[in-house]
Amino acid sequence: MKMLLINGPNLNLLGIREQSIYGNTSFESYFKTLQQKYSNIDMVYYQSNIEGELINKLHETGFSYDGIIINAGAYTHTSIAIRDAISGIKTPVVEVHISNILTRELFRHESLIGPVCVGSIMGFGLDSYRLGIEALIEFTKSK
Repeated sequence: MKMLLINGPNLNLLGIREQSIYGNTSFESYFKTLQQKYSNIDMVYYQSNIEGELINKLHETGFSYDGIIINAGAYTHTSIAIRDAISGIKTPVVEVHISNILTRELFRHESLIGPVCVGSIMGFGLDSYRLGIEALIEFTKSK
């Protein structure tokens, strides 16, 4: 199984920014934990603050990978282009968020990408990614 984890804008600052919301662990550190736990999965990590680069990565991998986990960050609420990229690929995508976006500012309550993903997981801290991986494993078994 080949899986891609994509993080969008400002998520390169995990472990540093707003620790009360996002915790004090860097994503690179957490990703190593995921790779150890799921050593049978060829797991790739990609992060960009640039919308077009995220779209390019979805296009590049969206026909050959078995699953994609995406935390589009603020683009979750604004990017029709990322939504369209997810709609245009064959690989199943799970949306994840570290915080529960429904308990935050009103502008964060709507996800433009959620409706075109196979599911959404939020509010479990970095563990949201592990839950997303588990969900994709089960989803691909049912296909």
